[in-house]
Order: sequence, then C-alpha cells, then structure tokens
Amino acid sequence: MALVGRNGSIDWLCLPRFDSAACFAALLGDEGAGFWRIAPRSGGSCTRRRYREGSLVLETEWDTPEGTVRVSDAMPPRDGAADVVRIVEGVSGRVPMQMELRLRFDYGHIVPWVKREGGRLSAIAGPDSVWLDTPARLQGQDFTTVAEFEVSAGERVPFVLTHHPSHEPAPSRKVGTHVLESTDAFWKTWMSQLHYDGEWDEAVRRSLITLKALTYQPTGGIVAAATTSLPESLGGVRNWDYRYCWLRDATFTLQALLGTGFVAEAAAWRDWLLRAVAGDPSDLQIMYAIDGTRRLSELELDWLPGYEGASPVRIGNAAAGQLQLDVWGEVLDGLHVARGAGLATVGDAWDLQLALLEYLEGHWQDPDNGLWEVRGPRRDFVHSKVMAWAGMDRAVQAVERFGLEGPVDRWRLLRSQIHAEVCEYGYDADRRTFTQFYGSQGLDAALLLIPQVGFLPWDDPRVSGTVDAVQRELVEDGFVLRYRPDADGGVDGLPGIEGAFLACSFWLVDALSGIGRYEEALSHFERLLALRNDVGLLSEEYDPRHRRQVGNTPQAFSHVGLVNSARHLSGTRPATAAST
Repeated sequence: MALVGRNGSIDWLCLPRFDSAACFAALLGDEGAGFWRIAPRSGGSCTRRRYREGSLVLETEWDTPEGTVRVSDAMPPRDGAADVVRIVEGVSGRVPMQMELRLRFDYGHIVPWVKREGGRLSAIAGPDSVWLDTPARLQGQDFTTVAEFEVSAGERVPFVLTHHPSHEPAPSRKVGTHVLESTDAFWKTWMSQLHYDGEWDEAVRRSLITLKALTYQPTGGIVAAATTSLPESLGGVRNWDYRYCWLRDATFTLQALLGTGFVAEAAAWRDWLLRAVAGDPSDLQIMYAIDGTRRLSELELDWLPGYEGASPVRIGNAAAGQLQLDVWGEVLDGLHVARGAGLATVGDAWDLQLALLEYLEGHWQDPDNGLWEVRGPRRDFVHSKVMAWAGMDRAVQAVERFGLEGPVDRWRLLRSQIHAEVCEYGYDADRRTFTQFYGSQGLDAALLLIPQVGFLPWDDPRVSGTVDAVQRELVEDGFVLRYRPDADGGVDGLPGIEGAFLACSFWLVDALSGIGRYEEALSHFERLLALRNDVGLLSEEYDPRHRRQVGNTPQAFSHVGLVNSARHLSGTRPATAAST
C-alpha cells in the first residue's frame, strides 16, 4: 500500500509485502528516507483529489496559472510483481511538471545502486531491485532521480515502478495507461458483489474497498493498518507496528464481510485464521504476520526521527508474546460466525476448536494483559473473562444448533460459572457499571461489547448503566477512549496519553442503538463519518485536542467498525426516523 500526500508525494511504501521494509519512509523522517513526488514544478498541495467511484484509483489535480493537470495513481492486481503506476495527464493548458524519485531501501537506511539498463532505470541493493519505466527523460541530481517535462491537454506521461527480486531476470515492462484502466475495472467488478442498501452507501463502499486493500491475497490475511509507528499521541512514545493480523479483529471482520456479501474474502480470512492458530493451543498469539509467521521481534530504528518527531520508530511487535485470554474466545466466536453463515467446514476445524476449548477450560481464571496489550502487570480483565464465557457459549451452541460433538454439559456448567464470577467481581453496583478489571476504578470501552457477544441482553439495566458510565468517564469531545491510562495508578505501564480510539467510538454507536437510543446513536455515527479525511479514510484514533486523526493508517478496525455500525443503524432505524 502506497500512501500519497496532497503534494503528490508517496512518502510510505513497503514492497513487496505490507510488512516488508519500506523503500519510501519519509513519512517517519524526512525526504532523505525516500519518497516519490510527481507534481507541478511550482509545487504545493493539490487543488482537489478523489478516488474514482467504486475504485482504489486515486486522481489528484492541480489548477495552476499554466493550466490543469491530473496525476492518477494505482497499484494493479499482482501478476507476479508489485507495481505502482502513476499517470500524468494534461487537462487544460500546458503545465510544467517535475518528478523526483529517491529510493532508500530498509526504511531509508540503504542507498541502492542506480543505473540505466535498456532504456529503464534500475535500483539494486541486496535482495531488492526496483525498476522504473517511463518515456520521460531522467537525470540524476544529489542521489535523486529527476525528470522535468511539460504536459498539454490530452497528453499522458506514464511512470511504472516495479519491485522485483534482484537475483531474477528483469521484470517485463508494463504499459501504464492500460494497467490503470484494468485496475479500475478490477475494483468495479469486485464492488458489484456488494449487498447493502442502507443510507450510508458511499462510506460503506469506501470502507470495504479499504478493507480489501489491506488484504494479502495469497493468504487471506488482513493487516490492522498499512503503517508502523504513526503515534497515538503526537510527539509521544506510543508508536507501534500494525502491519500484522490481530485475532481480536476476527469476528468483527467476518461480520462486516459476510453482512455485505463478500463471502470469498470472509472464507479466505477464516482459512487464514485456522492456519495461524493451528498447533499447541497454549501457544496461541494475539497477532501473526500476514503469512502466519509467529516471531515478530520488535526493533527500534534509531536513524528515523519519527512522524513529527515522535520516537522511537518500531518494527515488529513485542505484544505478540503477551497473554491475552480474550483471543481464545475471539477465535471461537469468529469460527462460530463463519459456521452460522454457512461457510463450508474446513477439514479438522472442529478438532482444532476442541483443543482451544480444552485450554480455555483450564486457564480462563488466569490474569492476562487484556485486549489492549497493556504493558503493565497482568490483571483479571473483565473483557477477557467475558470472551472466555463467549468461547464456552459458542461451544454449547455448536452442539445444540449444529450437531457437533463435545462435552456440552461440562461446557454449560463452566459457562454459568464464568458468568457468575464476572457479575460478582467485575461489576460495581454503586457506580452501576462493569469495570476494566476485578476491583478496578477504571473503565474499558470493550465493556460496550458485553451485550453484543450475548453475555447480557440489551435491556439489562447493567448494560445501560455501563453505557452511561462509558459516556461519562471515557468520552472526550464526543469520542471514546479505550481506557484511562492513568486509572488505577497507571494500568498500561506507559507514559503519556492517547487519542480516542475510533473502533470504540463505533462500538458506542452500536451500544446506543442496541439499548434503544437510536437518535443519539445516529448523531454519534454522523460525527464519526465527519472525521474521515478528504478521500474517506480513517486512522486508528482521533485526537480531540488537536482535532486530527492520529495512529496508524488506514486502520482496518476503524473501517470495519464503520461498516458494522452502518449495518446496525440501517437495520434498527425506527419507522418515525425512516419517514423524516
């Protein structure tokens, strides 16, 4: 995934995979870390930009004194190589243009050997090579490849950048203009599967396209975001690598895909999930690489100063080694959703679930690090216990509804035991709310999921009381924090604060709708839609103080939340609201 700025510069690109080392990393430093800019020679931000309707082809336009020019950007479906195609097109007048390409492999650390071969530009260092095809005249300036040219109305100048293993023969050339149209057609064909007739069609479409764009097609894995180390707090240290697949996202993602008609993508994600968690159930991780790799060693890149000075820049994620008991329940719940939707059973999938259940039976009472990967001491997090309950509940339903075999009486008994313990130790009757962990004075936005997973019915007063408490204690400027980092003496073991977590804000929308406060839910949802950037993308969080998105971007969890909230609101709209 290439991130393109309003100035026409690609400042972040990892090739050939989401989790490969970046060859453009100016996003986390400066232009010395690599970038690729195509813009009018006069520079500046664009006049307007947009995605083509139903597509991931980006069109950026500048109105200049000399005329109007458009740059169209696309990453075509793979045919063995990873490509970025950029087409400069004159719209009116004759516009002087400049192309600047500074390739820096290994997150800006390695300057490649650049040369011209057969009318093409190649850049090679170690295992990587990148090739540039263009009819524009290229020249070298200060370790940067530059092209200056003019484009008139109707003229097109293509640039095609291709990544290729350096030990293999040069990749075949591509005609950029043809690839642009075939890429556009690919996305429109894919979107034709959509089944959604609610009010927020444009936002849902853009979010689903983004979710598809975050999918690694060979395995079906969906990364949490395309970036690493974009800070949760501007200038702070809460900077993490999100280019991996989180098990916590499984159920919500399946619901979003299955609920909008994208069965093949849901099946591929389910299959990735089964492969990733196969093996000893005690070794279950909270996240894996897009191919299921388990070892995600965390490193700090000290040569990059970080986004707007927020350091350290990290690659890998040490949280992969944490104990988060909720993931056993998340996996079992996700596979239950797939089963309920009629996805074809895969081999010994039930045997794998039996192994997960056996582990959960023996360990559900263990303290853990919780859903949010806190780096403080382990606690009895309420959400983790609720998800243990959900795992047992899905096992009972597998026997009762789907005829699978298992010790259902034992599971029913344990389900009741977990439920009773959570209600006794995880609920504060004086404050009328569930708490972040047993005995905690803090709250957790994940408590909003208690009725969604079926732990309590929507009309239970403990549900509405918890929703009220979250609004009272975790909402800032109308958006929901995951938790208060300073609660209970500092629950997560890290300095600083963070922004409002957008997925949690969508959970509040769902909770308000579920307890019958539709108009309030609708108001929150529309405020969230207004946070999207100019092309409809959402990051991980929103900073109410600085009024800007923060955290890694684009964030799958945020877009999944948007899709699911739109589905819920469309399905629960009161007759009076629908007629106004």
